[in-house]
Amino acid sequence: MKKEDHGMKKLLVASLALSLLAAGTAFAGQAQDNCGCGLGTILWEGKSDGSVFSQSSQATTNGTFGNQTFGISSGTLGCEQPANILKNDRSLAFTRDNLDALARDIAFGGGETLDTLAELLEVPVADRGELYSRLQDNFNTIFTNGEESSAAVLDRIVSIAG
Repeated sequence: MKKEDHGMKKLLVASLALSLLAAGTAFAGQAQDNCGCGLGTILWEGKSDGSVFSQSSQATTNGTFGNQTFGISSGTLGCEQPANILKNDRSLAFTRDNLDALARDIAFGGGETLDTLAELLEVPVADRGELYSRLQDNFNTIFTNGEESSAAVLDRIVSIAG
């Protein structure tokens, strides 16, 4: 490679980098602060200029090591904890521990295990009979191959409960 070609490539790379920097600054006013909560949002709080670079830095830091997920589940790092997180965790644990009995109750159209899950999901007592019938009618949608995870089963039940 000629020395002149090497110098030309350096100039081209420098020009491209300068152009990208200028473009990022030009769009800074249009960018929204949409990075959510997490460590990155906390670190750049009050320092973010709304630019693509600033938001990318926040989002990358928020996603690193699952700190945004931790913030959401714990209600820290500027995140709000979802109101139903405890209910969902308890329902999932119950479904996991009672999957076979739950399948039996859904096939039958009622039972103690299904009653307990309905209570954990805060289904009003007056609506449970109708729910149990819908679940029984959709048994093959809930249990498609017998190898479902408890999370998939619970998602399908909640979807049918609508």
